[in-house]
Amino acid sequence: MAFTDTAPQSQSDVSDAIGGAAREQLKAFVARIERLEEDKANVMADMKEVYAEAKSSGYDTKILRKVIALRKIDRHERQEAEALLELYLGAVEG
Repeated sequence: MAFTDTAPQSQSDVSDAIGGAAREQLKAFVARIERLEEDKANVMADMKEVYAEAKSSGYDTKILRKVIALRKIDRHERQEAEALLELYLGAVEG
């Protein structure tokens, strides 16, 4: 099996392959994603502060996180899951 020696494309060759409008659109997408990543990091830092504040007030943050997760689930779906959980626990404990 023979390998061919291909020279890597230069950046100008690659950018020539992408049209001007597509290049600008791509740059806009990258900029938007970068801004959103920065926003996400700021939100995560804010959430960390709130959890730390809750913990310092004596709340269990594991349970608080569970409450937040459960509130995201539809009430009916949550009730079905809780019923199944009780059924399964009853089967293995009994």
